[in-house]
This record gives sequence, structure tokens and C-alpha cells, in this order.
Amino acid sequence: MVDPMRLRQWLSKYKNPDAVIRDITTVVRNYQGLQPQQDNYTFLDGTTRELVNLTGTIPINYRGVVYNIPVSIWLIDTHPNNAPICYVKPTPDMSVKVSMFVDQNGKIYLPYLHDWVPGSSDLIGLIQVMIVTFSEQPPVFAKSKSDNLPYPPNPYAAKPTGFGVPPSANTPYPPSSGFTGGYPPPYPTNSFPSFPPYPNNSFTPYPPSGQFGSPTPAVGTGTIKDEHIRESLKTAIEEKLLRKMKEQFMQTQAEIQTLKKTQEELKQGKTKLDSMLVRLEREQKDLEKNITVLKDKEQELGTAIERIGNQESIDVDDAVTTTAPLYKQLLNAYAEEAALEDAIYYMGEALRRGVIDLDVFLRQVRTLSRKQFMLRALMQKCRQKAGLIV
Repeated sequence: MVDPMRLRQWLSKYKNPDAVIRDITTVVRNYQGLQPQQDNYTFLDGTTRELVNLTGTIPINYRGVVYNIPVSIWLIDTHPNNAPICYVKPTPDMSVKVSMFVDQNGKIYLPYLHDWVPGSSDLIGLIQVMIVTFSEQPPVFAKSKSDNLPYPPNPYAAKPTGFGVPPSANTPYPPSSGFTGGYPPPYPTNSFPSFPPYPNNSFTPYPPSGQFGSPTPAVGTGTIKDEHIRESLKTAIEEKLLRKMKEQFMQTQAEIQTLKKTQEELKQGKTKLDSMLVRLEREQKDLEKNITVLKDKEQELGTAIERIGNQESIDVDDAVTTTAPLYKQLLNAYAEEAALEDAIYYMGEALRRGVIDLDVFLRQVRTLSRKQFMLRALMQKCRQKAGLIV
């Protein structure tokens, strides 16, 4: 079991320790052959860094037999934002099978690593892609104890080309598995069913030399038995099923990408609709408030109209009759001053139209202005006496 305290101590320099712990815990729970440990990793530029890695074996199913493939998965300190660095770690009695997925140093190259997507790619998906890929092309093969050949010299025996043997006319299936070159199509995350965990020593740790397919017939007999035909048919069917499965994976991945894009567009549309609904609700509340105020004002206006309708008619002259001599003097002065203002205006219109000359205009305006000034001074004094000016 993983010691959480020790693992968290190892991950003290990692940027996302919680995410790394979740990833490692999920892997160890499903694949007990892998265990975390801390070690120094040397990069291509010569720098060394202390990193956490998952070391152990993963189970693959090759021709109905389960083998444990030793691997080492190094987690960068920016995990899960960047893909891990993976290696096949052969034991002394194994050899690395160089292919498009594994180089001569055992480093693993997979489309899943190349197209690593933060947030959706994880270690459990990576291991499942490794299992499917290595089940088709095993990355190691057993060293021969006699002549160092990875398969017996029988021309009719099924030779394990996927375990490091160069392709020949007797290979059980095409070495490229239907691809003309380059990487195979990427596998979607978690698209493969999880394999049950296997203890490290519950199965043969790697495919031993000469134990593939049916028993090997006697050397040099030249006889093709029913077992060979049956094995060839099984291999052809297996290859066809794998090819169909990969095509289905590609189609499913394209559909998933389309659905994800549609989901993002729907989320953006939902956000816009939510903001519009909030704005509409706010405007609706303001409108309801204004309607309430308008109804109150309408009710007040109706009450005032009803009250005025019930009153007797008012005489205009009585309405302007003052209650005190001071107010009457103020009212008369205001009316006379307004009349003088109108008289000065019409004098200006008469001058403009040529009805009177300039001398008459200036003489009359001077007289009216002097009288207007006296009336304004009188109104100011009346307002002060009446207490209308503070």
C-alpha cells in the first residue's frame, strides 16, 4: 500500500501534489504490480532531478496468455499538466524489441503521450493504452539460452515477431498491424476496460522463448498440421478485430471531440442566457415598481379631481383678492412692473419695424425703466416687511 505521508513528502516540490496523489492512488488500486518510489532522473541536458516514478509490471494478454511487462513511469513535477516519461525496464534475461512504440533504450513513444491533454489525460488511461498496444506488439522478448535466437529455427513454428524478432515470411501477423507508417491513431482516455490487477509473480513475467502458439513440430518434417492452420486463422481474426477496434476508437474519439465542442458552445450559450434572464428579472422588478408608483399617482389624481368637482365655482377676482393691504400693494406693484416689461418689449418691436424713431424710443424707454426700477425696489421692500425673504 502507498504511504500517504511519505508520498506527500516526496511530492513537496510538485506543483499539483493533490492531483498526483489521486492519480497514483487510482493506478496502485487497479494495478498492484506498480508501486511508487522516489529516485533521481537524469535529463538529456545532463541535469538531474529527484522525481517520483511508478515502477513494476503491467499485465498484457498475448495469444491468450497473460505476461507481466516491466515498466517505469516517471512523473514530471508539473504533472498532470505535462505527460510522464515512460520506459520499458527489461530484466537481464529479456531484450527490448525496438518498434515505433519503443526505442533501443526502452523509452516508450505513444500517441497518448504525444497528445497529452491536461484535465482529461491521466495515468490510468495511459496504462490501459500501454496494455492494448503491448498486447499487439510486446516490447520485450526472452533471450535464448542456446544460440541467442529469440525463436527456434523450425520454419513452421510461429515466431514471436512482436517480441523483437525481425519480420519474416512465417510471422503470425503483419508487423505493422495494418498501418503503413507513423503512429497509430490515438486512443481516447479510459476507453479500454480496466484489466484486473495481477500480483507480480502470479504469471510468467515475460514471454519465454519458443512458447508461443501451439507446440513446435519436429524440425525438418515439412508437415503443416491442423494446429498451424488453426493458429494462422486465429492470428488473422485477431488482427482483423484489432483493426476494427482501432477504427471504432478513431470514430468514437472524433464524435467525443464534436460533442465536447458542442458542450462548450452550449455552456457559453447558457451563460449568456443566464445573464439575460438576470437582466430581464431586474428590469421586470423596476417596471413593477414604476407601475405601482403610477397607480398611486393615478389614485391621488382621481381623488383630487373628485374633490374639485364637489367644490363650488370660484370667482377669479375673489381668488386674487389679498387678505392684507401690504399684500395688495405687493400684488399691484408686481402687475404694474410686468406691464412695464411688456411695454418696453413692444417699444423695441416698434423701433425695429420703423414705427418710431430712435430718439422717441430712448426717451420712452428711459422713463419706463426708471419707473420699473422704483417698482422693483418697492416689491423688494414689501417682501421684506411681509417676511417673504429670509
